[in-house]
Amino acid sequence: MTIRDVATRAGVSPATVSRVFSQPETVAPGTRQRVLTAAEELRYAPNPVARSLARRRTGNLGIVVPDIANSFSAMIIKAAQQEARHAEYALFVTASEELVDDEERQARALAPQVDGLLLTSPQASDACLRELADIVPVVVTNRLLDSVPAVLTESAQATGHAVEHLHALGHREVAYLAGPDGYSNQSRTSGLQAACARLGLEPVVLGPFPARFSSGVRAADLVLAAGVTAVVAFNDDIAAGLLTRFADRGVRVPEQISVVGHDDTALAEMVTPRLTTVHIPAAAAGATATQLLIRYVRGDDSGVRRYELPSELIVRGSTGPVTARST
Repeated sequence: MTIRDVATRAGVSPATVSRVFSQPETVAPGTRQRVLTAAEELRYAPNPVARSLARRRTGNLGIVVPDIANSFSAMIIKAAQQEARHAEYALFVTASEELVDDEERQARALAPQVDGLLLTSPQASDACLRELADIVPVVVTNRLLDSVPAVLTESAQATGHAVEHLHALGHREVAYLAGPDGYSNQSRTSGLQAACARLGLEPVVLGPFPARFSSGVRAADLVLAAGVTAVVAFNDDIAAGLLTRFADRGVRVPEQISVVGHDDTALAEMVTPRLTTVHIPAAAAGATATQLLIRYVRGDDSGVRRYELPSELIVRGSTGPVTARST
């Protein structure tokens, strides 16, 4: 059935039928009801592409992540996709490869093609984010900017718990492998340094490193050269790289060195030994940020503009007490 069939059945013009589906508020209630009844009788459904163009809507949402291959990004994308699908939106996904220029370029390219844009842990300038927010509704994760709605995963306290856990096991020489500069790394660094200050420890900070498996492989020798008995990594990917390189060098975990990651991705359960890590609620962050974005796309900005999601330490087999061999 076509729009002309509906118009004939309802006794109106095709233009009136079009307005009923694109701008219903411009059509008299009685006429609108006749058109909807005729459409239902004829089982007519408007073309979704044409309907979106008429409403100046695309039916699409966009998300920019630092690295699609990163386990944490994958969890965010999956959660965002589920929420988008539930709300009948398609999701466009792109990655910046942790390059600021690429992130800004990708975001600007997506903005005109989507109804809303989600940026995860963005490193773009404040000016760029505000410029994007003037073009399309924008929500960010793990970034503080007064004018932009945000979902934050607060890890400082849980990172402090990781340091306390290591201290209780007898560790006094601890290294931290920093990740890319931004809210997440700042939160983890502040939690680690505050805990170390309370416990009288002097942490060795190495990096920053890209949040990738290869960074852990590269950093492992630096960690061993530093002579520490425990290492806290920015994320599970880096921690898994550490475990691999330590195994290659015959360094036993946790007998000779303990390892803690961040994120609690599926990777933490796959490596040997299973990884002690700080659980960061990635799926909840992705779902909450997408729900917030959809709310803004639909014109509802009356609710909460910033959410903080808590983290917690998960203890597994990669941490253990200091032994004579590890000292």
